[in-house]
Amino acid sequence: MIYPFNGNHPKISPTAFIADHVTISGDVEIGDGSSIWFNTSIRGDVSPVVIGRKVNVQDNCVLHQSPNLPLILEDGVTVGHQVILHSCHVHSKALIGMGSIILDGAEIGESAFIGAGSLVTQGKKIPPFTLAFGRPAKVVRKLTEEDIRDMRRIMNEYAEKAQYYKSLQSNI
Repeated sequence: MIYPFNGNHPKISPTAFIADHVTISGDVEIGDGSSIWFNTSIRGDVSPVVIGRKVNVQDNCVLHQSPNLPLILEDGVTVGHQVILHSCHVHSKALIGMGSIILDGAEIGESAFIGAGSLVTQGKKIPPFTLAFGRPAKVVRKLTEEDIRDMRRIMNEYAEKAQYYKSLQSNI
């Protein structure tokens, strides 16, 4: 379901895949090649939500924001299943592990990896190319080349799956 809110209509690239049972409302922008997976809710009814290119937001995620604090996902971000993102900024090619919560004003650096089930508290800054984990999340180490390759593999696999599912939608 796609809803306008107070005159703001979601702007979704025609190359993006939006799965069934996704709800998107208000001031939301979704870039080329991105994918929003089943049962996700993205509400741009308080502040803008900007989702870059080739971003994947996996099943059962919730994206929302506080007044004057947009939610920004730069290009190539992977958001795992059942993640909550609230008025945060996730830099390019970062990975947010499933079940994590990222709160207002938090900033996830380029190619950072947030481990599954983590809580990134309000205003916390996670440096680029690091692994952060825990409740609250703390940086535990620099990423290895293998970590970075695995993150890129996941991003690319979701981009490929999204195009497959998108082709099914056009054939139904």
